[in-house]
Amino acid sequence: MSRPPLPPFTEASATTKVRAAEDAWNTRDPERISLAYSEDSRWRNRSTFLQGRVAIVDFLVGKWDRELDYRLIKELWAFTGDVIAVRFAYEYRDVSGQWFRAYGNENWRFDEDGLMTHRHASINDVVIQESERLFTWDDSGARPADHPGLSELGL
Repeated sequence: MSRPPLPPFTEASATTKVRAAEDAWNTRDPERISLAYSEDSRWRNRSTFLQGRVAIVDFLVGKWDRELDYRLIKELWAFTGDVIAVRFAYEYRDVSGQWFRAYGNENWRFDEDGLMTHRHASINDVVIQESERLFTWDDSGARPADHPGLSELGL
């Protein structure tokens, strides 16, 4: 299975890869998302360490049971060869209705087929009021093409 664009990355292909990941995560479909990762992909997400697609699916199911109305924006930070660094922010509310904005960085490594073999994510959550939300597009999944990115929003 191949997941273009493939390494070695250019700025254009890395940007395409980042937007494809953002669009997929905004679907909140763990099975679909897991297909972008190698069968034995290794993750560190905050303080959680896991390996493999089954573990990724289980992790994402739990994530979106807790993080409701999730909306994500990713932005290319740096790239070289088979590695991409991303910064991101996402907004969600918990079951009590409290809103959060999470800020983070990810480091990704890909195999020759364009599947992610490693994902290292560092994330911090900030409490926000509902009136402070910036990611308010409808629940169709992907961020609209005309919605500002992180840099345009000053984040």
